[in-house]
Amino acid sequence: MTELNVLMTFTGGLAAALVLGFVAKRLRLSPIVGYLIAGVAVGPFTPGYVADHHVAEQFAEIGVILLLFGIGLRFHLQELLAVWRIALPGALFQSAISTMALAVLLRLVGYDWQSGIVLGIAISVASTVVMALVLAERRDLHAPIGHIAIGWTVVEDLLTVTALLLLPMFVGEGANSSGVGAALGEAALKIGALVALVVVLGKWVIPWSLEHIAAARSRELFTLSVLVIALGIAVGAAKLFGVSMALGAFLAGLAVGRSEFAARAANDALPMKDAFAVLFFVSVGMLCDPRSLVGSPLLVALVLLVVVVGKPLAAMAVVRVLGKPLPTAVAVGAALSQVGEFSFILGATAKGLGVIDESSWNALIGASILSIALNPTIYRLARRLTGGAPALAPATGERPPVDPRRCVLVGHGPVGSTVRRILAEHDTEVTVVELNLDTVRSLRAQGQRALYGDVLRPGTLEEAGIATAGSLILSVELEDAAELIRQARIANPSLKVLARCAHLREATALHEAGATVIAGEAEVAIALAEVLRTDKSDDANPSRDPRLEATRRRLYQAQASG
Repeated sequence: MTELNVLMTFTGGLAAALVLGFVAKRLRLSPIVGYLIAGVAVGPFTPGYVADHHVAEQFAEIGVILLLFGIGLRFHLQELLAVWRIALPGALFQSAISTMALAVLLRLVGYDWQSGIVLGIAISVASTVVMALVLAERRDLHAPIGHIAIGWTVVEDLLTVTALLLLPMFVGEGANSSGVGAALGEAALKIGALVALVVVLGKWVIPWSLEHIAAARSRELFTLSVLVIALGIAVGAAKLFGVSMALGAFLAGLAVGRSEFAARAANDALPMKDAFAVLFFVSVGMLCDPRSLVGSPLLVALVLLVVVVGKPLAAMAVVRVLGKPLPTAVAVGAALSQVGEFSFILGATAKGLGVIDESSWNALIGASILSIALNPTIYRLARRLTGGAPALAPATGERPPVDPRRCVLVGHGPVGSTVRRILAEHDTEVTVVELNLDTVRSLRAQGQRALYGDVLRPGTLEEAGIATAGSLILSVELEDAAELIRQARIANPSLKVLARCAHLREATALHEAGATVIAGEAEVAIALAEVLRTDKSDDANPSRDPRLEATRRRLYQAQASG
């Protein structure tokens, strides 16, 4: 494997995903469809450029780890435990029903029970990556629907780990079921040890480490520390405890999410997760031989039928029986109407053991890709038909209402702290964004809203609630302030932005970005002249001199005109 080959695969895969994802979006399809087709286009089964699937898979694994780590950061352990009574029986029931349904259908067309059951187990697990992107698109990821669905896939991951462990004991040449109990006990101990280790790390080790690294005031070191935690726990979970790296990454996110560094960790270390996650879909598309869809259409159709109809119906029934409203049950079922990464792992293991043949493997791949491509549309239709779950509003093109008495204040130095006090005296609700951890802790101890994070990182302003704020004040000078202002106004077009800068030459770019600018050079000069005028005035309460106001305007305009 040469360096050029790696770069060609990375660049070629992303370029194809960009073009075909854009085309899919213009056709009002999910970009996921375009990413999958991009994988087919650069795969070994179509003419033209062929990317290295092994390389693409490795990049995709990084994307999966970062994506699941990000999801874990936004989850609270209490939210996961709250849905456990639904996720655990639901995943068990849905997996059993979908497995038996596919086994029966395949038996009717001539396949043996063994291959039908194994294929059924493979398609019973949903892709967390696909689910996360689809739920996030509809703003359901961090709502009750998302909590149930993600908890559901955590259970499915554990079931898949168990299936991978037991499969060689029951099928294949070396089948020996005598050690099943010991193997299951060992797996349970490993998973329990992993959870205990993550709890210890999240409660003491990770916060202590991140606090000392944050004290160094180095953005690069903090980013590296978060990446090491995410990748380290994910890889360690796979190597030492036998679970998936995705599950390990999710648990790592839960651990970091319990600390006060959660917001900064999410926004500092994860900006590239989307690019790597795209390569997940490209790598899946590369597995698809289009001829297999034509070669075994009935087999593909039966597998797809169970995935997009059987699984959702089973999930919907059990969620409804367990007391959730119909819109929530339908949405959870729709989110599960796809299969992904673990299906391929289990299918490849079964193929290596001789349990399924080439046509079954191709049917699994074909049905997986079709279900992933269809899932965004199925979920969108399900949410539209049910009108949205009562606990959350469906995503629409409407923007959330803006509260003019809410302000996001960047920086809490001498200027920022004074601004906050004045605004608080006028009943304005202020959220401070600050990179000084001690300042954030002090403000929170006083009952003030404060967010520890770098405002220049994507997602920090969103975390601070910029979409519903009436104003944004930059009380400190920032290197990329103009771009920050533009992004803030995209998120909230009615936002009033006030920005501080030292020199008049910096004011033009900020003004063009949409801010009212306060330049130190101009304001100090005007203030000095104002003091001199007041000293000479006989009026104890002189009004603001219109000539000084005209001077202020000329100073800013002269700089703007060059």
